[in-house]
Amino acid sequence: MKRLTVAGLLSLALIAPAAAQSGMVGKAEELPPIKLASGEPLADKPLEITAGKYYEIRIVSDGSAEKAISGAAFFRNLWIDEIVINDIEIRPLGLDSIEFDDEGEAEISFIAIKPGKFELTAPGTAPLEITVK
Repeated sequence: MKRLTVAGLLSLALIAPAAAQSGMVGKAEELPPIKLASGEPLADKPLEITAGKYYEIRIVSDGSAEKAISGAAFFRNLWIDEIVINDIEIRPLGLDSIEFDDEGEAEISFIAIKPGKFELTAPGTAPLEITVK
């Protein structure tokens, strides 16, 4: 039993500095929401974010059309802390797309891993450009 306690304390001591280095200390910076609506753009302007910072973005569907948002290259450049849908927290290893069959909201908390230019796309609308510095 003593080993388990020492091992547990040691793992906590190792996790705290890693979380601090990843940018997860404190609250995530909220980004403007991505909107899924028939005939509407995904966002008002392109996004610029910084690699290594902790962010939160909401994807909101108004239910006017069944819509999916895709962006495998962008999503694979993220460490996703969690996706929250209806107060259910999901901690995935990866993500390619999210599809809304009706109105609803998903919130993604993440850290971008490396700089680059990426796109999120949805059928019937211009891509959302995302620059990671």
